[in-house]
Amino acid sequence: MDEIELLKRDLQKLNDVENEYLKELLDAAKDFILEEGIVDDGTQSYKMIKVQYAAYLYRKRAAPDTVMPRFLRWEMNNKLFSQKSK
Repeated sequence: MDEIELLKRDLQKLNDVENEYLKELLDAAKDFILEEGIVDDGTQSYKMIKVQYAAYLYRKRAAPDTVMPRFLRWEMNNKLFSQKSK
């Protein structure tokens, strides 16, 4: 399944109305993740981190005081440590 479809399912979006915006969020998520030092290694875990980060960005726009979910920070830390240890 591609990233946009995964993101739509995470956000429970059934139509394509916001697809362009969601694609921009996925691009932004990739940039933010790269700033953390995590590179796209083509794995499923990277893909899911990117989708979850984009979902966090989407939810944050509705509630600006939303903090990054702990599970996402944990997954990003694990991915970074894994990549740096190789």
